[in-house]
Amino acid sequence: MAEPSRSPGRAADWSAAQYLKFEDERTRPSRDLLAQVPLDDPRRVVDLGCGPGNSTELLVARFPRAEVIGVDSSPDMLRQARERLPGCKFVEADLSTWTPQPGTDQLFSNAVFHWVPDHPNVLKRLLEALGPGGVLAVQMPDNANQPAIAVTEKLVASGPWAAAVTHVKTRRKELLRPEEYYDLFRPLCRHIDIWHIHYNHLMDSHASVVEWFKGSGLRPLLAALDEPMREAFLAKYTDEISRAYPPRCDGKVMLRFPRLFIVAVRGEEA
Repeated sequence: MAEPSRSPGRAADWSAAQYLKFEDERTRPSRDLLAQVPLDDPRRVVDLGCGPGNSTELLVARFPRAEVIGVDSSPDMLRQARERLPGCKFVEADLSTWTPQPGTDQLFSNAVFHWVPDHPNVLKRLLEALGPGGVLAVQMPDNANQPAIAVTEKLVASGPWAAAVTHVKTRRKELLRPEEYYDLFRPLCRHIDIWHIHYNHLMDSHASVVEWFKGSGLRPLLAALDEPMREAFLAKYTDEISRAYPPRCDGKVMLRFPRLFIVAVRGEEA
């Protein structure tokens, strides 16, 4: 998985159970990213923002001889990851300041760095920390302009819950354009590949769409509300989602979800 370099604060900790309600859909980008990693036998592989270990499990299967380490800042996600992969090492850390050990050949990250402040420069720092031939493989949701995000921003600005969530940061900065990431990373790389995939996740209902975002973007908002206010917010959010995503011919709801992928291979030292 791995959404985010989890925000600090135990009250707003991530829920592994909520996240894993859509494990197949959330793991698919990890598979697509890993398929493009040009490594055969790395020594050490680190899953940044490992979440409940679903993406880490893919790395273990792909690189059975490597030391695979998961890093996350959510205690609940790390608890689930350790139960899932008891043979792996998992570390609680903030990705804004975390640095890989010497001898790390791959940094892998699925749906994390869009949550990290100043993530382009953090990613550049991590790429610089790799030796020649080391690989930085990153996937980030590029959905800031999608209807579900617009709905969230609309509701945060209105309604009886507005005062309670004014301190909650809900608007993520939009990602850079692909060419901007290219110009930032290319001087450090001997190879770089950047692409988008637009997933169309089929949800059983509008309630399912709400459950999806309860496991990610809605989490800090809901944590700031008491139970009655939370229920009122979710009722209004569900109503708005039903307007933004009309059901398809079979009653399913199609959740369009664009994601940006980057695979950068470190060049020779200057």
